[in-house]
Amino acid sequence: MAEERPYYFDKNDLGRFGEIGRVNKELGDKYFEYYGKAMAAGALSEREKALIALAVSHALRCPYCIDAYSRACLEKGADEQQMNEAIHVAAAMSAGIVLVHGVQMMNHVDDLSI
Repeated sequence: MAEERPYYFDKNDLGRFGEIGRVNKELGDKYFEYYGKAMAAGALSEREKALIALAVSHALRCPYCIDAYSRACLEKGADEQQMNEAIHVAAAMSAGIVLVHGVQMMNHVDDLSI
């Protein structure tokens, strides 16, 4: 019988991410090739890309990514203040996205008002 896990998130699973191609190696390899190119220095530095990834990790609420990109940011020279600022940008964007959809509600209310 398989070991029962007390909760869904298991920090050890992050170390197994490389196994995503277990069933379809070709697609797994293509993903890692794309990921490597997307995260490599270009017009943005690797540090800047890690900060973006950290912000997206928080916006999409991925505990695995939060762990991975917290480490990546530190390894690429970002400090905690920069990391905190990045997640505040994600929070502000998330709030703005919710609020701008309020205009849709206001339009609907205007259409329904007599």
